[in-house]
Amino acid sequence: MKNWFGNVPAKLCLTGAALLVFGVSSAVAGVEEAKKWIESEFQPSTLTQEEQLKEMEWFIKAAEPFKGMEIKVVSETIPTHEYESRVLTKAFEEITGIKVTHDLIQEGDVIEKLQIQMQSGQNVFDAYINDSDLIGTHYRYGSVVNLSDWMTGEGKDVTLPTLDIDDFMGKSFTTAPDGKLYQLPDQQFANLYWFRYDWFKRDDLKKQFKELYGYELGVPVNWSAYEDIAEFFTEHVKEIDGKAVYGHNDYGKKAPDLGWRFTDAWLSMAGAGDKGLPNGKPVDEWGIRVDENNRPVGASVSRGGAANGPAAKYSLTKYMDWLRKYAPPGALGMDFYQYLPFLAKGNVAQQIFWYTAFVSDMVKPGPTVNEDGTPKWRMAPSPHGPYWEEGMKLGYQDCGSWTLMNSTPVDRRKAAWLFAQFCVAKTVSLKKAHVGLTPIRDSDIRHESFTERAPKLGGLVEFYRSPARVAWTPTGTNVPDYPKLAQLWWQNIGEAVAGEVTVSTAMDNLAKEQDRILKRIARSGVQGDKGPLLNEEKDEAYWLNQPGAPKAKLDNEKPQGETVDYDALLQAWKEGKVK
Repeated sequence: MKNWFGNVPAKLCLTGAALLVFGVSSAVAGVEEAKKWIESEFQPSTLTQEEQLKEMEWFIKAAEPFKGMEIKVVSETIPTHEYESRVLTKAFEEITGIKVTHDLIQEGDVIEKLQIQMQSGQNVFDAYINDSDLIGTHYRYGSVVNLSDWMTGEGKDVTLPTLDIDDFMGKSFTTAPDGKLYQLPDQQFANLYWFRYDWFKRDDLKKQFKELYGYELGVPVNWSAYEDIAEFFTEHVKEIDGKAVYGHNDYGKKAPDLGWRFTDAWLSMAGAGDKGLPNGKPVDEWGIRVDENNRPVGASVSRGGAANGPAAKYSLTKYMDWLRKYAPPGALGMDFYQYLPFLAKGNVAQQIFWYTAFVSDMVKPGPTVNEDGTPKWRMAPSPHGPYWEEGMKLGYQDCGSWTLMNSTPVDRRKAAWLFAQFCVAKTVSLKKAHVGLTPIRDSDIRHESFTERAPKLGGLVEFYRSPARVAWTPTGTNVPDYPKLAQLWWQNIGEAVAGEVTVSTAMDNLAKEQDRILKRIARSGVQGDKGPLLNEEKDEAYWLNQPGAPKAKLDNEKPQGETVDYDALLQAWKEGKVK
């Protein structure tokens, strides 16, 4: 493998003509700093070094009015943002003269700060990297800058000519029903299936599984196969290399992160919503229905929603069954952070719900990595439940995105926009993708450096190069107030997991409470003609007999298990097929 991350020996030759390409005349110091960073840090890149320098020259010129300014931005704490905070702020200041403080805080705290700024109108931060899950919130409240208009209007003089919006894989995630871009993707990672490839390839285990279940051990296509595999490793294999093994991994503690487990598209995997990408229409994966004008009309089945429909109740039932039967001891009382180490310990055979953001941790030396650095595990498409249909989203993809607020003074907003673009510019983006393994550009993931690195990343590169990647998407625009609605999930589902209420009661309560919040937003009038307009309640049978979601209960919720050979799946992806 080439040393993509070492110093690049070739020197950049700066000519007078090069200085004048972007009208740069008095920024020699910035250009010299740019050369240094390009040579020492910003490799590899999809641009040539000459093209990188030209891009940096543009930043130098555009930043001149803001030299000496100090701005503040904020994001959650993941390796990608740590790199931005530690390395890119320093590079940006040396090249442009703008000092950036990039705060790293918990995701919930980012949303809290954002809400404070939205509600108070006071400038808390000059820019935010917050999940595109809030796209419906941003579109309806009018507190954030419409980037499409900003880039061609007031912010045109500070919008990078080589930004290339169409190159961003998450562009559709940050586009609202009006067709405008409201956020700029900065990092993204999918929620995929994870499994021990080495165990699944063992002839003895394959033979035993075939004898017990009548089909091949492989990547599960549906939840029936996932359940069979979970049972197989937990109850039949039981032990490998002297260690107890488990066929499933998850967590169940009543805490806010239990909500992520479900709002991050668990219901869509089961098939609760409607067809449509990036999100189901008219009913999305939160079970919220919208009308023809994209106004939310209800979450309860009685209003045409699906949050308490048969598919939603089935999905929670399966989650609870698998957690109790097939997960490691103590999983019921673990939170998101406590359950993570089990995969690295090497005693879990598969996990239906695993974020690719953890690839960098899972390729470190340990029980799940071979001596040559290749992983013993692989990632693959998530299996789907019996209510799922072709054309539906199949899981979640996080997309942390730059967000500008209308309440931020224009000069500070412009300076922050320059830094935001610097963090995603082609000069920088490929190196950043290698550091955090959260790629945002199609051109980056197709670069030869990722081709060479792919064997050590367990399927990450193949997934992001495949046509299948479009089926993993963030929360969409049906959700009109993410912060208010998201907190309902963990509280209601937590009651079911703790045994305080039945599954049916928990989902009925969740749907009613979502409707209550929708009604409150509607009464407030703050979202105007973009806000909720609830349907009148009808007998549930009316909606269950209509096409699409909410879907009537199936007679058989466990069809025949179906699997696919992982190597055959990869080959299909390489040929441009979904599966």
